[in-house]
Amino acid sequence: MTSTQVPATPARVTAGPALTSAGLVTVLLGAALPLIDFFIVNIALPAIGSDLRTSSATLELVVAAYGIAYAVLLVVGGRLGDAFGRRKLFLIGLTAFTFTSLLCGIAPTALTLVLARAAQGAAAALMLPQVLSIIQAATTGERRSKALGLYGATAGLSMVLGQFLGGALVAADLWGTGWRPIFLVNVPVGIVGLVVARRLIPESRSRNPIGIDRPGTVFLAIALVSLLLPLAEGPVLDWPLWTIALLVVFPFAAAGFVHVERRMERRGGVPLLPPSVMRMPSVRQGLLVGVPFFIGFSAFMFVFAVTLQDGLHLGPFGSGLVTAPLSLAFFAMCLVSSRLVTRFGQRVVAAGLSVQLLGLLVLIGTVLLEWPNLGVLDFAPGMLLCGLGQGLAMTTVFRIVLSKVSPEIAGVGSGMLTTSQQAAMALGVATLGTLFASAGAGPLGMKGAFALVIGIQAVLTVGVITVARRLPDPRL
Repeated sequence: MTSTQVPATPARVTAGPALTSAGLVTVLLGAALPLIDFFIVNIALPAIGSDLRTSSATLELVVAAYGIAYAVLLVVGGRLGDAFGRRKLFLIGLTAFTFTSLLCGIAPTALTLVLARAAQGAAAALMLPQVLSIIQAATTGERRSKALGLYGATAGLSMVLGQFLGGALVAADLWGTGWRPIFLVNVPVGIVGLVVARRLIPESRSRNPIGIDRPGTVFLAIALVSLLLPLAEGPVLDWPLWTIALLVVFPFAAAGFVHVERRMERRGGVPLLPPSVMRMPSVRQGLLVGVPFFIGFSAFMFVFAVTLQDGLHLGPFGSGLVTAPLSLAFFAMCLVSSRLVTRFGQRVVAAGLSVQLLGLLVLIGTVLLEWPNLGVLDFAPGMLLCGLGQGLAMTTVFRIVLSKVSPEIAGVGSGMLTTSQQAAMALGVATLGTLFASAGAGPLGMKGAFALVIGIQAVLTVGVITVARRLPDPRL
């Protein structure tokens, strides 16, 4: 999930023409499209599986392929924008996102859809990093503060729209196309965005652009694929030789990634994930909270989408309604979290995680006690608590991680954080999503599998709360 996103762009920017209100709306549309797409796809997964006659493992790849491509290429996209022009890369990314959305919408097979989703994630990685860069380069003072506030709220609003729009489009079954409009709707929106963006978005670039870490990008891609692909497909395919071979490759790829990152930094370069930044206490401790949080969050969204539709047969629109309290609460917390952090500091994270933990326990109890006689309103208390807690914790963790990163490397730090976030979300779907699919097909059934996976997330949350109590205060 793509949830709150922090693009990877250096703080050094050149002054340029001002960004008008219409131009701001246009770049925020570019930020919203990939985020809405993430939540729409979660709602549509059961319909995709039924239509393409594919397994839960392949459905996990529909989600994970997007996340892997996005995670690997995010920093690259930001640095290309700094070097060649942010408006230019925004237009290229939006064009590619529109085209790959069309490919997803007409995909004839599950494999084609997975490949198209990977390409769509790569397109998002070109477009999304430019949004905050353009805002920073083309606004100042109070106008910049308001624009950044709107940018942050875009994530929460995208979650709300994604749930409702996804459910409504799949349920409508327009012209018998089933799930396909969830992707095809991006095409006319993208075309309009391109026409408007060419006129309203000013060009800017960095005076001192940072080069692309090619070896680091390659090693990170190999490491993620060699870990996530076999974890998703191995249990379903009874661990064929190629899945074992990929897992053997993973530690070597991970070690190679660490080596090339350290070597590049020693030589004065700026690697994809700088080891010196990773060693900063605020970053290290923030990631110890953020990574397990995002693993649980992505698994939560995946498991809920399948349970509500395949287990309780609520349909896509009913599933969207079930998740509405979570989305609305998350959006509300995004708007007020900064004020709470100003007053209470890092304690907001532990408080938010505690509220989420309570929500998870309420959801487990609700499912165990009432299954299968569950409707939309039965989930509302647990989902509301989860949304409140997630909104508080997620936005504050981002703030803490970046609080001690110097302005000169602010873009590097934000890119590192978002790369870690996307990799963790892909890992959550590949691991806990696979566990859910395997357990649901066994004696536990979907009811037991849901309780098991959400219970694991609850245990993770308890551990994360412990770590969160030691987070540095972002106000200092």
